[in-house]
Amino acid sequence: QVQLVESGGGLVQAGGSLRLSCAASGRTFGRYPMGWFRQAPGKERELVAGIGWSNTRTYYADSVKGRLNISRDNAKNTMYLQMNSLKPEDTAVYYCAARRGGDISTTSWLYEYWGQGTQVTVSS
Repeated sequence: QVQLVESGGGLVQAGGSLRLSCAASGRTFGRYPMGWFRQAPGKERELVAGIGWSNTRTYYADSVKGRLNISRDNAKNTMYLQMNSLKPEDTAVYYCAARRGGDISTTSWLYEYWGQGTQVTVSS
């Protein structure tokens, strides 16, 4: 069993930065592919960044490439999302998620574990 808790969201002006953290409980955290999803009002939940069990495999949505960086520290059971050059269209609730097997996937229902979400609001 894995429990996930996000932190680090907030209100920032366009062009600013935020760093999200996802703290995980569970001894097998290091084996799970994980990702950061976001959901804006009226839109579907989308994967913005994913990471394999090591830091060598990552995925970024085209809309965030070059601005967001995903990483994980398995010794600390924590995953991070560094967000730079934020835009108003990045405004959404951000969720961290983990799946027990397989690889990074853009399909949200493949992830068995979810955090409660953290709000990111970017003002213009």
